[in-house]
Amino acid sequence: MTPKSAAPVLVTGATGYIAGHVIKELLANGYIVRGTVRDTSATHKTAHLRALPGGERLEFVAADLTRDDGWAKAVDGCEYVMHVASPLPNHTPKNEDEVIRPAVDGTLRVLRACADDPGVKRVVLTSSIAAIRIGHPDDGRARTEDDWSNLDKCPVYPKSKTLAERAAWDFMADKGSAAGFELVAVNPGLVLGPLLNDDSSTSVETLRKLVNRELPGSPRLGFAVVDVRDVAIAHRLALETPAAAGNRYIVAGEHLWLKDMASILAAEFNPRGYRIPTRAIPNWVMWLAARFDKTARLALDFINVREHLSADKARRELGWSMRPVDETLIATVDSMIELGMVRDREKASARG
Repeated sequence: MTPKSAAPVLVTGATGYIAGHVIKELLANGYIVRGTVRDTSATHKTAHLRALPGGERLEFVAADLTRDDGWAKAVDGCEYVMHVASPLPNHTPKNEDEVIRPAVDGTLRVLRACADDPGVKRVVLTSSIAAIRIGHPDDGRARTEDDWSNLDKCPVYPKSKTLAERAAWDFMADKGSAAGFELVAVNPGLVLGPLLNDDSSTSVETLRKLVNRELPGSPRLGFAVVDVRDVAIAHRLALETPAAAGNRYIVAGEHLWLKDMASILAAEFNPRGYRIPTRAIPNWVMWLAARFDKTARLALDFINVREHLSADKARRELGWSMRPVDETLIATVDSMIELGMVRDREKASARG
């Protein structure tokens, strides 16, 4: 395939779950891609990306969100930058700055490097619905891109995403036309879908626990799910759509309770020999589990919370759409099975 442009698209945090699919989407559409990693010598962490179709158009450079050096070299020669990298904790840290500082300071490092390079035309920032939906009354209104999370009511991860995105827009407001580039934010819901390697994302961990019967059932947790492949498409559309400049875009589906997800998975995988629990479990079980499980402790902030958002703007302005959630859930677990992240059927059944 002939490259669309001689200038590479920079993707930060290349080995991450979303970033890997963004890279795959860009390569499939003819782009040259440069990805940032902390250590270019750790080739085992990037082998799955090099093996992608079009992998010959992919290169890696060293840059770290917590350090200034490396970012000027990373953006050099790039017209477009996808800033995807951001810490996603699998437990509540002792100090919230462990998550917030890399998210905020890392975003500003990337933007400053872009402002210093006259070749950069647009930055696409991966934000989250966590920067939109937290702390609002449950009044039945779908949250839109006009909403911002209430920092006083944010747990650490939503707080980090809100502060990082606000810092990005403040940077653009302060710099004005002197910034030299345009900014677009993409705000995904709970990102599920096929994994490209066995370095599991925090977002898919609950499904892995269900399939492995590490959870006896489904707590009252629910999410606005979106497929990681559709998130990657949204990033490409945000890059390619001229009118997207200066906008943020929610990319998320309808709210779905975890119990309903379990039922979808059970219908597909139980006939294959798995035994995915479909019963609801009371909230006190989660409170008890949180005493011993850091991931369960992180989930406590989301019990009984309904995520009601509108992705109409992305559909209307970007031409974005998303695949059925059943397809997303099944593809997630299929990839876990293929990567050996799920116990074999006999062991999974024996635990029940």
